[in-house]
Amino acid sequence: MTTFAVTYSLHLLAALIWVGGMFFAWMILRPAAMTALEGPARLKLWVEVFQRFFGWVWVAVVILPISGVGLLHMRFSGFETAPRYVQIMMGVYIVMVALFIRIQSLQLPELRKAVEAQEWAAGAAVMGRIRRLVGCNLLIGLALVAIAGARPMF
Repeated sequence: MTTFAVTYSLHLLAALIWVGGMFFAWMILRPAAMTALEGPARLKLWVEVFQRFFGWVWVAVVILPISGVGLLHMRFSGFETAPRYVQIMMGVYIVMVALFIRIQSLQLPELRKAVEAQEWAAGAAVMGRIRRLVGCNLLIGLALVAIAGARPMF
């Protein structure tokens, strides 16, 4: 395997973990939890899910720019010769990270606090805000995957 192939594989796996995890949470876990669990149990579940998933998102947040810059230099010899879609991907990554940090640093502590205090209405309100932000990030991530898929690095 070449260095390029290993780097590209790491890049794809990181994106898959992040965007795929959001897709699973939004499209599969959320509807199942709504059907199977009462409000308090659902909020407790989400606190646990976010705690576990966000660790993996941080791995992706670190791997994506490192592997992306590596691929950029291996394939295009630097930023100056990179095509527009690569620049778009870099900008979209920044937007996705900003939304993720907003969720983790502002919304998640508020959700955790509401759940610990058993303030279920407040927790549900926070969860609604998190759901919207994750939904936005999922749509952005899917668009990014579509851009990347339409313009392969090879």
